[in-house]
Amino acid sequence: MSPTGSAPSSTEDDPYALPRRRMVGRQLRRRGIEDGRVLAAMELVPRERFVPESQRRRAYRDGALPIGEGQTISQPWIVARMAAALELEGVERVLEVGTGSGYGAAVLSRCCSHVVTVERRYGLAERAAALLDELGYRNVEVRTGDGSLGTPDRAPFDGILVTAAAEHGPPPALVEQLALGAPLVCPVDRGRGERLIRMRDGETEDIAPVSFVALVEGGE
Repeated sequence: MSPTGSAPSSTEDDPYALPRRRMVGRQLRRRGIEDGRVLAAMELVPRERFVPESQRRRAYRDGALPIGEGQTISQPWIVARMAAALELEGVERVLEVGTGSGYGAAVLSRCCSHVVTVERRYGLAERAAALLDELGYRNVEVRTGDGSLGTPDRAPFDGILVTAAAEHGPPPALVEQLALGAPLVCPVDRGRGERLIRMRDGETEDIAPVSFVALVEGGE
């Protein structure tokens, strides 16, 4: 499902279109991202709108960028790899824990039917919700609260993505809100470094080394 708004169709209308395509080719395809839905989403979602204006020239560089309140927007490859790990087909309902700037939710929204995203910091959630609405991402619902508790009133989910490192594995409440056979993708702190894992039906798969802020329980 695509947002009602659409990206400009030419580089003349959108000066970031070429950097966006280069990012997809050089940072994603060359590094093993093959999911067509994710690649198309990353080429369409205007990452520059999800970073502070002072950072827009750096929006498509291969790295994380600050977004305020001590938080960052993850490097493009991490966003793409996590979204691809959900193996979305377009009809799913997905929960994202850790909205941040809203960029990840925007990417997911182009790969599935509906996204519920939870952010514990009210200021970030408010800004993300306003921007997503402005850009036309109507299939994204932004909530403020303790993301480790999930959103039981919207469960079960066909996929859950956590954008902060859980110290002892994914929170039990999130696991309980998975539909049968659905994946949960989450960074886990194993003491000697963080690993991105995918959990499905009780089985855990190691995906890649990552670096995230710690998952914090409780509201702001």
